[in-house]
Amino acid sequence: MNRTTTGGTSTAAPALGARAGVRPAGYAVVRAGRASFLVHRRAVAVAALLAVLLAVAVVLSLCIGETFTSPVQVVDVLLGRPSPDEFVVGTLRLPRLVVGLLAGTAFGVAGALVQTVARNPLASPDVIGVTHGAGAATVAAMSFGLVAHTTLPYVSVAGGLGAALLVYAFAWRGGMQASRFVLIGIGVSIALGSLTQLFLTKGDYLVAQQAKVWLTGSLNSRGYDQAAPLALVLLVAVPAALWAARAQRGASFDDDTAIALGIRLDRVRLGLALLGVVLASVATGATGPVDFVALLAPQIARRLTRTAQIPLLSSALTGALVVVVADLLARRLFSPVELPVGVLTAAVGAPYLMWLIARTRSRSGGSSS
Repeated sequence: MNRTTTGGTSTAAPALGARAGVRPAGYAVVRAGRASFLVHRRAVAVAALLAVLLAVAVVLSLCIGETFTSPVQVVDVLLGRPSPDEFVVGTLRLPRLVVGLLAGTAFGVAGALVQTVARNPLASPDVIGVTHGAGAATVAAMSFGLVAHTTLPYVSVAGGLGAALLVYAFAWRGGMQASRFVLIGIGVSIALGSLTQLFLTKGDYLVAQQAKVWLTGSLNSRGYDQAAPLALVLLVAVPAALWAARAQRGASFDDDTAIALGIRLDRVRLGLALLGVVLASVATGATGPVDFVALLAPQIARRLTRTAQIPLLSSALTGALVVVVADLLARRLFSPVELPVGVLTAAVGAPYLMWLIARTRSRSGGSSS
């Protein structure tokens, strides 16, 4: 057996070719000492293009505001050179941008990992309840003053992990069926959303208003205090992400193929899911629930790269690009009114989700006939 199905499409499994000593078409072998890696040529080209687009978006985000700053001045500030726009760029715009970049990266990778484990393009941390769990825990802490403001990202992680465990407990019935996993996740999301509204009505009024603003997902007033824990988690997660890039090949196989290859599938999927939940929860704690970035980014990246597995690097770059561009549009589209970035991502992501559900149903209907 040398093919696997992921997200409704049948694709050749490059890992099988690698194990057999045959280089799959479109791949190159990169060796680092005794270790060797399969690298998809198109994925590398797409990642380079996304990096260039992200760099352009970063410069534009730092240039555009109530006053326009020239790209030359922006580069001077980034390089630490003296500039008359150092306060506007370095103090007002750059911290917010850093949070957006880190959160978008985390959401992109988290979505790729969750979709790999579920083997379903409909699965993402915000759809299956992870971000809603993080949001409910954070709103409860904010509304009732349970913890200090600096510890809220860690509360978000606890809430996200709790929601993921709840979905896993209800979805597991001698195995993990993708459709059951997604449907139960949606149900848990609705329940947690109702719980969040309860916390808002029972807590202090002024704090509840702040929590409502946080729930829209915004980069307004975000700075290095929110970026620090997110950057730390992403830094620690780098070795795990390198492992995940290799492990997701095995996780996308069906159970029989994975067993034949000697892959400990349950452990691999658990590790991938845990990493994705932590990243999504910490990002939610830093920015609030910026919906649908984790859903959109992996699918955009996969369609661009045309790889069998969802590419983590391209997903990370796409997630960061989506958040940075959405924040720029949210700031300037209805100026002087500033929209939360989560409103803009939801406006794009919700129709995409409905289209994806309709497409999945039409495929399943066609296959049954």
